[in-house]
Amino acid sequence: METRRLGRSGLFVPVLGLGTATFAGKNDFFKEWGDTDVQGARRMIDISLDAGANLFDSADVYSDGAAEEVLGEALKGRRDRAIVSTKGGLPFVSDPADAGSSRRWLTKAVEGSLRRLRTDHIDLYQLHAFDAFTPVEETLETLDSFVRQGKIRYIGVSNYAGWQLMRMIGTAENRGLVRPVANQAYYSLIGRDFEWELMPLGLDQEMGTLVWSPLGWGRLTGAVRRDAPLPETSRLHRTADMSPHVDQERLYDVVDVLLEVAEEAGKSVPQVAINWLTGRPTVAGVMIGARTERQLRDNLGAVGWSLTADQIGRLDEASASQAPYPASVYSIQDGFRRVSPPLFG
Repeated sequence: METRRLGRSGLFVPVLGLGTATFAGKNDFFKEWGDTDVQGARRMIDISLDAGANLFDSADVYSDGAAEEVLGEALKGRRDRAIVSTKGGLPFVSDPADAGSSRRWLTKAVEGSLRRLRTDHIDLYQLHAFDAFTPVEETLETLDSFVRQGKIRYIGVSNYAGWQLMRMIGTAENRGLVRPVANQAYYSLIGRDFEWELMPLGLDQEMGTLVWSPLGWGRLTGAVRRDAPLPETSRLHRTADMSPHVDQERLYDVVDVLLEVAEEAGKSVPQVAINWLTGRPTVAGVMIGARTERQLRDNLGAVGWSLTADQIGRLDEASASQAPYPASVYSIQDGFRRVSPPLFG
């Protein structure tokens, strides 16, 4: 499998990695994602490693830590073959008072993840959300100390706004502290907001993007179609209100084109949707998730081939959305485009 450099670092990651939100399923929210046990996780990891997808991404809040425990147990005896990434900073369902990225909580969170993952180091540790109550300096100093101790190799963020990420980068550089190299962000054919601010920032600052929910919260599997009822088995019945907003007509327009392209290419709808993402600027890796072996194998088949320029153009057109200000004036007014032409597309 193709590997790509993660931002301005020496770490190379596979273009597809396995997300572990489907592991354990120990509370009401994550039960809807999946409940893969240790035996099932071992099988998923076997398949992923055989395919060259050796990046496994988790978070301490996934099933209140149980997903990390399942991943750690399933990797026993082959930790050296894996790149392990996890996230911290969101409140646990069982203990919502503890959250954020203060020195106190971050120290507790990192040590907890190390213990649950059964490892002496985390290859990539990501802040799961921006903490508006903790000085960025305190957070970076804490992470820097873990890097110096060898407990964390690289750091990143997830779900940050552009100004929040830029503030972290600037503070790290000004103070000589460890600099984030990765931004894990929501990005899909029905969720392209990432492109307006975070993608140009990534290009300018050499940040590698790891994509979460590449199938738009399960909407781009091929099961959701125009003039057809939502399958009873879809978790969207219970979790749609927790996902980023999606305009239904735009969703159907995208799915219509996905179905056409999938038939032309002889691929599945998810494979086309994921393949499109792998060709986007700054994307180093796409985190795929699966509740079954069949789903995993299908998602792994999203790479090793290419969409045609015409197919990419049709997908681009169907999924395009109105740019927010100020990106809107740069995209439609010639005067603005002359001084700051588009960085991509």
